[in-house]
Amino acid sequence: MTSANERETVFTYGAPALKYGAGSSDEIGYDLTQYGAKRVLVITDPGVAATGWPQRIADGIAGYGLEVEVFDQVHVEPTDISMRKAVDFARGTGPWDAFVAVGGGSSIDTAKAANLLTSNDGDLMDYVNKPVGGGRAPAAPLKPLVAVPTTTGTGAESTTVCVLDVLALRVKSGISHLRLRPTLAVVDPRLTVSQPPEVTAAAGMDILCHAAESYTAKPYTEFDRKRPEERVPYCGSNPLADMFAEQALRLLSWALPAAVRDGSDMKARQDMALAATFAGLGFGNAGVHIPHANAYPIAGQVKDFRPSGYPADEAMVPHGMAVSLTAPAAFRFTYDAAPERHIRVARLLAPDLEWPGDRSEYLPAVLINLMREIGIPNGIGGVGYTESDVDELVEGTLKQQRLLATAPRSPGRDDLAAILRDSVVLW
Repeated sequence: MTSANERETVFTYGAPALKYGAGSSDEIGYDLTQYGAKRVLVITDPGVAATGWPQRIADGIAGYGLEVEVFDQVHVEPTDISMRKAVDFARGTGPWDAFVAVGGGSSIDTAKAANLLTSNDGDLMDYVNKPVGGGRAPAAPLKPLVAVPTTTGTGAESTTVCVLDVLALRVKSGISHLRLRPTLAVVDPRLTVSQPPEVTAAAGMDILCHAAESYTAKPYTEFDRKRPEERVPYCGSNPLADMFAEQALRLLSWALPAAVRDGSDMKARQDMALAATFAGLGFGNAGVHIPHANAYPIAGQVKDFRPSGYPADEAMVPHGMAVSLTAPAAFRFTYDAAPERHIRVARLLAPDLEWPGDRSEYLPAVLINLMREIGIPNGIGGVGYTESDVDELVEGTLKQQRLLATAPRSPGRDDLAAILRDSVVLW
């Protein structure tokens, strides 16, 4: 037994098997034979399907004698309705021995949901984190999932999280469990070249915030000690996650603006793919905090913002964009909890930047400079929100207690309102 005030001395680390490099996606059929798969469902979205890569991968899998089918109706920024559509398809055409997700976080997270709900009974909302859903844990193991990212940002190929919009509640939430982590991440930089510059920018800011938030997260040693059965994937900043976060930030410092400027720059694409992978390996264990918690209601309560580079048929705030919009104000708020870590993030991203007089402004200044350079909107006002929306956004953020628990400085309702107000206009 542990006493109520005893501090944690244990951190955990988990990651998928990883295959990285140009040509790695051509080997997926072989990889699946090593898991004993016979029937395989490839899951992707219409935009990625149009590049030809999902069918090329499916053909490669079939070349190893496996039966393969492609589901290409993933919704970009998935909803509970779109995920149920994929689950119904997988249940209706199964059983499947393995899943292959080809796409961004939307496809990978949808594949996680399809895998979960073809291996376990119940409805999607039974498993969504409390208080939005039932918070149920899967009782049965999942099938092998091979995640093949085509965007450089979400880190979904490394994580135990599946994110979705719950439309009736106008909130983004997720499912979090160790069994959701993909079995194998196949990172082939060739698949990322088709990303429009706007997608590269938004997804790149997601990488940056994954690394910066995990590096500045509440240290694992400051949590109350847990019993083995209480351990969760997000355990706080720790030496292993720190190592991955630092390397991701180093790579991003040059590769993100370069990849936005010239999408055919293969060196930039390769380093962006590595940065996304490293950041995922870090935050998938340490966790993220306030910028990600704010991002859920910013995306979930979207009005009529339609970003260029994304499907134009409906309003949306892409996840990485939503995360970045309150990051400067959020890191200004958390600075006092770990000044040296915030300064370290800023130095890794912009080693030559002249120091502001107030060191707490160093990281916000670096972020704002980069956001302006790569074309991110000017705060939440740039995606359609005003100060009158702040109270409702705060309510959505407060539902993300799993993320807020990882913040190095715990924000109250008034703190979150101040962060959001400060983020209406950034420059």
